Amino acid sequence: MEQDIESPVTIHQPKLPKQAREDLPKHLNKECAKRKIQRYVRKDGKCNVHHGNVRETYRYLTDIFTTLVDLKWRFNLLIFVMVYTVTWLFFGMIWWLIAYMRGDMDHIGDSTWTPCVSNLNGFVSAFLFSIETETTIGYGYRVITDKCPEGIILLLVQSVLGSIVNAFMVGCMFVKISQPKKRAETLVFSTNAVISMRDGKLCLMFRVGDLRNSHIVEASIRAKLIKSKQTKEGEFIPLNQTDINVGYYTGDDRLFLVSPLIISHEINQQSPFWEISKAQLPKEELEIVVILEGMVEATGMTCQARSSYITSEILWGYRFTPVLTLEDGFYEVDYNSFHETYETNTPVYSAKELAEMASRAELPLTWSVSSKLDQHAELETEEEEKNQEDQNERNGDVANLESESKV
Repeated sequence: MEQDIESPVTIHQPKLPKQAREDLPKHLNKECAKRKIQRYVRKDGKCNVHHGNVRETYRYLTDIFTTLVDLKWRFNLLIFVMVYTVTWLFFGMIWWLIAYMRGDMDHIGDSTWTPCVSNLNGFVSAFLFSIETETTIGYGYRVITDKCPEGIILLLVQSVLGSIVNAFMVGCMFVKISQPKKRAETLVFSTNAVISMRDGKLCLMFRVGDLRNSHIVEASIRAKLIKSKQTKEGEFIPLNQTDINVGYYTGDDRLFLVSPLIISHEINQQSPFWEISKAQLPKEELEIVVILEGMVEATGMTCQARSSYITSEILWGYRFTPVLTLEDGFYEVDYNSFHETYETNTPVYSAKELAEMASRAELPLTWSVSSKLDQHAELETEEEEKNQEDQNERNGDVANLESESKV
């Protein structure tokens, strides 16, 4: 099993859950931090998981076709040769037994005797006749006669079973040859992922590219965060998988992969990186698994390419170097710069801290608006009171005039 080592291992410590490691003394915590980092998915896309203690092995035989396709080439070729050899030997033995039991071996060269198979004089000739029958070669030297009903029945059985064996084995070989696994070798991921600002927002980014001129149809990208967690009830879940949004709701996860593309994940409140800062990132035990899927344009078969990034492969404050240039009448991709990055000004705070600082910066403006609204309300109240007093004064003057006129 391949392993990536972040720093040399000095002291071997027992494997403990995260909640147990937090209760250790500080010097032991530092020693545990120097342990090996085990990948869940390797950089070449192979899953670093071995299945052990599988007792129900009969399940592999119920799906024998998939089992044969999944075997390595050397075992697959060995089984291919052995199946045909065994069937030829088996039916050759039956042909020889029929000839032996009918007494054909005792009448070799007798022109008055009608054998079951002409010119069959031993096991070797019976084996050759079995090969000719199953492969329908038909050299014409050994021929079954019409005086042998058991031979006619055996001929029918061998022809049918031979067709089934041919369909099964040739089908396995065809599927194994046409598997799109090798197509994934030309789908490349950047060596590192980066975190930097994009359009005023903190984003996690990585780059994907296709080295072939034949494109991947209906390409889509997904990302998973692999990180152990502990629930509120105290349950420890190792290697918990969390979705990382790379444009599912906006359609940005569906790619037109003609030239290398930078896949971006906006770190917001729904992101698992919401509270992770630059200083905290190296302390995290996480792995980002990226999955690129699509159909091979030449064959129409589904292809999947995978890669992963651990904390030491996530660069904070970097961007990818542009690889696309405009030439005379076409665009050129420089794959020498595909994995290159350059440093850029990026806040060292987490996205949550940046959002809190931005909200605090907007508070004085909010206060000023509210104070203006209060002042405006007070002015309106004062104006209403003055209007009421003026109305009362006018009413008093009118009343005095009416009393004087009566007098």
